Amino acid sequence: MNILGLAWRSLLNRRSTALLTISAIAISVALLLGVEKMRTAAREGFANTVSGVDLIVGARSGQLNLLLYSVFRVGDATANVSWDSYQKIARHPDVAWTIPISLGDSHRGFRVMGTNGDYFEHYRYAGGRRMTFISGKPFDDLYDAVVGAEVASQLGYRLGDPIVIAHGVGSVSFARHDDKPFRIVGILAKTGTPIDRTVHVSLEAITAIHLDWQSGARALPGGQVSADAAREQDLTPESITAFMVGMESKVMTFTMQRAINDYRQEALMAIIPGVALSQLWNLVGIADTALMIVAAFVVLAGLLGMLTAILTSLNERRREMAILRSLGARPKHIFTLLITEAGILASAGVVAGVALTYALLFAAQPVLERRFGIFLQPSGLTGYDVLILGGIIVAALLMGAYPAWRAYRHTLSDGLTIRV
Repeated sequence: MNILGLAWRSLLNRRSTALLTISAIAISVALLLGVEKMRTAAREGFANTVSGVDLIVGARSGQLNLLLYSVFRVGDATANVSWDSYQKIARHPDVAWTIPISLGDSHRGFRVMGTNGDYFEHYRYAGGRRMTFISGKPFDDLYDAVVGAEVASQLGYRLGDPIVIAHGVGSVSFARHDDKPFRIVGILAKTGTPIDRTVHVSLEAITAIHLDWQSGARALPGGQVSADAAREQDLTPESITAFMVGMESKVMTFTMQRAINDYRQEALMAIIPGVALSQLWNLVGIADTALMIVAAFVVLAGLLGMLTAILTSLNERRREMAILRSLGARPKHIFTLLITEAGILASAGVVAGVALTYALLFAAQPVLERRFGIFLQPSGLTGYDVLILGGIIVAALLMGAYPAWRAYRHTLSDGLTIRV
């Protein structure tokens, strides 16, 4: 007896109920698989924010605080790093390169970061990718600015447009450096990292716009320094917010970290970005774990719907089962038939769910990149995905065992006499 063909024809006869059951399973599978893909993309986004940096050095505070303000532009430093200390560490023979960072200003809600040419040369993201320019070039003049892709997109900026930096990091500021406007000379390509939401200027520019500022306020008339006059000043910064370090040899990373943490001239702290990123993910990963649990319960609800549909049809199919018995089917064949139907429903639901997931991912890809900076690169199913989908089918077979057992019991007692 061809059980598989019989199960297929039986489902075709109840196609409306079968399609509804498959749809419920497909939607639940799409939700579960979609959450897993988003979770993976978000985690990779965290890990890909900074790459190739061995140490991040800042004032002594906490690992996460230093990581947040230096890499994610979130929060503020508890103190600055003196220029002398930075220069001393940067000249260490084991240090290959450094990227100084100066924060504290903003432009229409976007953070402004002062740095130097080493930033464009050495900073990497997404496993070693370099920053590229959609148009323009790195800053060269004192009042040049390079903006991230999201800054340019949201504010409609093009090369040559003037911008004014504001004092502080608020989205609205009345303390503006409007006497020293900047000109956009470069627009960076999309990276899916905080780079996209940053305005980059030189360290000397940060010093220049603050020459006539004290305690967060501009000097009174007569004490102000014009934009042209600032060019003639010594613009070497007194301090920076933090700096990134690339080592000549990776094996010296821990030695340098310990030396910086024990630095006697100043209270400094060095962190390893990968370790701090893992700690940060452990904190924010609770939310996506909760979402995965919710998605798993949705899958369970879909499988319970399948179980309900099979159980509901049992009484209507008792004559069908009796006829099958009269044609030579044994109780074990009836049991296998019901199990096979559950397997077909679950398998069809899983296949439809996978197709729905990838359709939604392809549709959502540009929106997620544009609005949230999450790069989704739809690829084949991973081993973990296959394990999840296989588990769903196994769970469906186990659930299908109960109505199959009931049908098995009925066929033993009913024979050709149907009890109402």
